[in-house]
Amino acid sequence: MKAVAVRPRNKHSIHVVDLDKPSVSQIEGGRGVLIKVLQVGVDATDQEINEGLYGNPPDGFKFLVIGHELFGQVVEVGPKVTHVVPGDYVSCTVRRPGPTIYDQIGRNDITSDTTYYERGINLRHGFMTEFVVEEDTYVVKVPEGMKKLGVLSEPASICAKAIEQAYLAQKRLQVWSPKIAWVIGSGQIGLLSSMMLKLKGIEVYTIARSKKEGNLKAEIAEAYGAHYISTHDISLEDLAKKHGKPDLIIEATGNSEVAFDCMLHLNLNGALVLTSITGGEGTTTIPSDRINLEWVLGNKLMLGSVNASVDHFRDGVQALAIGEATYPGVTEKILTHPISGFDKYQEMIDLLESGKALKVFMNVGV
Repeated sequence: MKAVAVRPRNKHSIHVVDLDKPSVSQIEGGRGVLIKVLQVGVDATDQEINEGLYGNPPDGFKFLVIGHELFGQVVEVGPKVTHVVPGDYVSCTVRRPGPTIYDQIGRNDITSDTTYYERGINLRHGFMTEFVVEEDTYVVKVPEGMKKLGVLSEPASICAKAIEQAYLAQKRLQVWSPKIAWVIGSGQIGLLSSMMLKLKGIEVYTIARSKKEGNLKAEIAEAYGAHYISTHDISLEDLAKKHGKPDLIIEATGNSEVAFDCMLHLNLNGALVLTSITGGEGTTTIPSDRINLEWVLGNKLMLGSVNASVDHFRDGVQALAIGEATYPGVTEKILTHPISGFDKYQEMIDLLESGKALKVFMNVGV
């Protein structure tokens, strides 16, 4: 069967490879789930892996099959699998367990080991192929009524985790109840985070560089009830003065300089959640004395959130469903650029590199 792969650490090495079709018997203990891949979403992570910035192949391979955003349909299950059956629509988590205590309790997403195993990213093949087999532990059911948004399951899980982590950490304050949130970035993570925060009744400002006029991202954000703000029209400092400092910031820009700039504008007792992965060697200058003073005196918190557990996937799918009921037809607008067929892999990468596509995804078996 066909798959799309790269030679990690080799710039622009994306190509098509042939793999043997997997079987449920490859998973021990009768826990295997054979999945027909329907769609695979791609994002900046896939782009940066193709640029050779990070990623490693599985042991015994010189290539890495990419794609960590799976939506598929169950074909066959092992005798011990009970929560999905053939015909069910599913997604799969990305990170696989290592040796730490966190991995042993099912929290692979917060492993403390420096070596991590992620499908389509590091040391494990991804999902951009015709069929995959997976242990049932990592398979998440997607309701049939949500199949048009199924390829957003993984991005939604990232947003669900980032928001959950902020609330868990802020229990330190006992009565924390954020009123204003900034979402920095208007890609898929920014927009889905905006939607989830609006569902919590928070005043949300979705902030990005692009002008509002004729901007699909602005249209989607405002259809969710958020305020779309272009930094071409107003600075973050002036926005805070005009509407109040944010109690919560979700940073999703892919720009480390912006991530640190956010530290200047957070409200007292606020939380800043960083979700960007920034490969490279970029540096920036920050007013460290001011930040240190304000953050210590203001009891402010910054945390990083990456990857997601099975529970976060379920929370993300649930949020997609509630969002669809609350804002019908809005989330589907995120799915802007479908690509059909493995032979179109270069078109897929070109769209990612252009920066003009909101959501690129490959139709594999639909």
